[in-house]
Amino acid sequence: MEAFAPAKVNLFLHVGAPGADGYHPVCSLMMFADVGDTVSISVDGELRFTVEGPFASELGVGGDNLVIRARDALLAAAGARGATPDLVLRKGLPIASGLGGGSSDAAATLRLIRDTLALDLDDEALAEIGRPMGADMAACLRARPVVGTGRGDVLSSPLPLPDLNVVLVNPGRPSPTGAVYRAYDKAMAAQGANAPAWPSGFARARDVAAFLATTRNDLQAPAVALEPAIGEVLGRLAAEPETLLARMSGSGATCFALCADRAGAAALARRVELEYPEWWVRTCALGGAGH
Repeated sequence: MEAFAPAKVNLFLHVGAPGADGYHPVCSLMMFADVGDTVSISVDGELRFTVEGPFASELGVGGDNLVIRARDALLAAAGARGATPDLVLRKGLPIASGLGGGSSDAAATLRLIRDTLALDLDDEALAEIGRPMGADMAACLRARPVVGTGRGDVLSSPLPLPDLNVVLVNPGRPSPTGAVYRAYDKAMAAQGANAPAWPSGFARARDVAAFLATTRNDLQAPAVALEPAIGEVLGRLAAEPETLLARMSGSGATCFALCADRAGAAALARRVELEYPEWWVRTCALGGAGH
């Protein structure tokens, strides 16, 4: 059996100043793509963990890997320490890319082991097990369009959204979350984790783009200052006629171009791939109300 771990895209990310606990309050609209990683399981194993795929060499397989942490935490919580599943992670998303890859991998692992071993744990129990692994875990376990507030783990459903066609582009440079937040704290005056004024609804991608233009990603400027290649990607995407809006996702380095339709996204991706063969470029759909 295997489980899909979709890429998470932050369409906007408002960040406040850190509180006394050191955590930044956020407000973010997150959607999930039809590209990502996969986790597969073999039940009668020896607790082996293997990483395959184009980014396997960049990912450690030690105890700090979120897949291993998720596996061990779930087996302990379920009292299933005698179970010895082997797990294989096929890593198709870049590392430290702002797409929630590690959290999505861990969420897929929790669902996969629970379902394969028929463990008596509901989704709320999985969320509680995943809580120590990071604020993104709550959204990745739901894997539906959500608005995250608090640390990003207090979730509510946004207005119904249409499916969106986007092009994801990563310049092949990592953008570590901690470094970006430190740069944000040092150089930026926090605008606050405010919620935007939501429109009455979204009929098409252009409506979503018009709304997103009133929002921001507060981590984008500090990430670009640390890694200018992100700015190069944003500039390239913004200059293209198919792009309704170009923005960085999460703490980077992946950026997205929102397009009106699938054909436009495909045409844009082809041109970028030809001009920048060293960049990671993918067209994808972000699931809206029907997903």
